[in-house]
Amino acid sequence: MSIAARLNELAIVLPEVAAPVAAYVPAVVHAGLIYTSGQLPFAGGALPATGKVGAEVTAEDAKGYARTCALNAVAAAAAAAGGVDKLGGVLRVGGFVASDPAFSGQPGVINGASEVLGEIFGDAGLHARAAVGVAVLPLDSPVEVEVTFILA
Repeated sequence: MSIAARLNELAIVLPEVAAPVAAYVPAVVHAGLIYTSGQLPFAGGALPATGKVGAEVTAEDAKGYARTCALNAVAAAAAAAGGVDKLGGVLRVGGFVASDPAFSGQPGVINGASEVLGEIFGDAGLHARAAVGVAVLPLDSPVEVEVTFILA
């Protein structure tokens, strides 16, 4: 099944590629891979929440934001590759969680990204991953996700 058909089956509509907030591009293709820049959970051009996970933002909400970040990464990669069906799978996910000092559930938050990539790509969505707690992210976003895709 094509990735486009799988997205349709899952009723997932990819968002517009988020405009960069600094001097970079959303994704770069090199040597059979697509590297996305860190994606924030923009929805409709705005962040749904700001602040630290474990304080102003719940872990459950942050997991949903990580899912949104991953969908933004799929959109950026598809635009760079020339279409979603040019994406062959996922190699690696890097997840960053702006965390209250007492919060240690970063892996559960980044599962939001990993799980949706698995739903979309099946076995080709299995990937290596890092889930890191940080003091602050751009625009005070609670979550940021970068993905390395394999070209089909």
